[in-house]
Amino acid sequence: MKNSILVEKIIESTKAILPVGLLGFIISIIIRVDGADLINFGIGTAMLILGLALFQIGSLSSTVALAEDIGIFITRKKKLPLFIGVALVLGLMITVAEPQLWVLSDQLKEVIPPIVLILTVSIGVAILIVLALLRILFQFSLQKMFMFLYITLFVLAGIVSFSSPDFIPVAFDSGGVTTGPMVFSFIMAFGYGISHARGDKSSELDAFGLIGIVSVGPILSVLLLGIFYNPTAPVIDTSSTLMDYLLINIVQMGIAILPFVLFFFVFQIFAFKFPKIRVYKILVSFFYTYLGLVLFLTGANGGLVNIGTYIGEYFGGNMKWLLIPLGMVFGLSVVAAEPAVIALNRQVEEVSAGAISRRIMMIALSIGVSVAVGLSMLRVVTGISIWWILLPGYGITILLTFISPKIFSSIAFDSGAAVTGVLATGFLMPLALGAAAAIPGANPLTDAFGLIALVAMTPLITIQLVGMMAQRRQHKSKSVVVEDEIIDLKGEKS
Repeated sequence: MKNSILVEKIIESTKAILPVGLLGFIISIIIRVDGADLINFGIGTAMLILGLALFQIGSLSSTVALAEDIGIFITRKKKLPLFIGVALVLGLMITVAEPQLWVLSDQLKEVIPPIVLILTVSIGVAILIVLALLRILFQFSLQKMFMFLYITLFVLAGIVSFSSPDFIPVAFDSGGVTTGPMVFSFIMAFGYGISHARGDKSSELDAFGLIGIVSVGPILSVLLLGIFYNPTAPVIDTSSTLMDYLLINIVQMGIAILPFVLFFFVFQIFAFKFPKIRVYKILVSFFYTYLGLVLFLTGANGGLVNIGTYIGEYFGGNMKWLLIPLGMVFGLSVVAAEPAVIALNRQVEEVSAGAISRRIMMIALSIGVSVAVGLSMLRVVTGISIWWILLPGYGITILLTFISPKIFSSIAFDSGAAVTGVLATGFLMPLALGAAAAIPGANPLTDAFGLIALVAMTPLITIQLVGMMAQRRQHKSKSVVVEDEIIDLKGEKS
């Protein structure tokens, strides 16, 4: 790895994470957080920055690159059982390695055994990955698939609400946390490889919408899990140190990454047959990915979680109504720090040839997440049911799919999954949990959980609204949008 690349990624990661870190540090000083916790927060933030940089460098050259190659290979083989089998196995493996799923499972360990939650979510992801990839292969209507999935989802949620209503927010949050930096980048690359192998005129656009479909799988599987579990309010653990989490993550991430390495060797022997120098580079990239995950998760769990909890407890116990504007400010800050958002915005700008800029995407996503966190804090303060927000929100979302350009609908559903990253899980969720624990009468399980679900929902609305505005601007400038392909005045496809 060239030092210049590492420095570039560290600078990029610092710009992304520093706003949240500084804001959290300033508030922590004002509310007089213990000095040892502030030190852990500072060290954790530094670990987040370095871990994110190493993870991005490693994953782009290992899991992401292999995902595209595997997608091309299994599509060109034209054997449906092989296609489905590989997609299932990869779906299971990539989800088990997802860092923010481990963060959530740690927060819910008093409610559901972590291994049970992780396996349940992984099965849901694997099944929906197969459906999403089959849609690309056979060109099913994305709009109809979304409608079918969400109707099924809300019918099942309605059924589960009678037997285990407290499980509803947890289930919806599970869908959001699953599509973090590992899963998001991998699935997008895998889908792009399959689309590329198909090779028709719409292949570049077909990768969009994949993540939106996949994120429904964990919600469905965890809702089914809710039939067998009677959850109680989780106990927030702030006693574990950075060293405790470091030792745990060294083992857990080794277990998570090892199947990928073995899977690569299987494909190397029977399919790829890469030269030795490339095999060596891929293995080194796997090591960077592993090291990045260990540092990133340790920084999130050992630094962010505790500070987020303390801030939430302070404002929940003293100035609970300030949680709403405070949450909105944090919501604006966390979006830029998510690697999945960075990857999505870059891909959208490339596919649209600049017609949809990264800046516009970032503004729309930031506004959506800010509103979502504000609504989540309103729920913590008032105790209103999550249904009063989810049902109207998804109703508006589905309505907009009939009005907004289809490509923006696809991007919107992916964006909802992209914004629910480790900072949302590792900082905003503890903020809500800490507040709920300090407010008399609040229930952390029902009032705090659901934050990730709302964060994932609001970009579905804001991005589709951006699509409608972009379409109107194109009409005014005598550009034409034809079947979701943006065509400029020279007739060149963007």
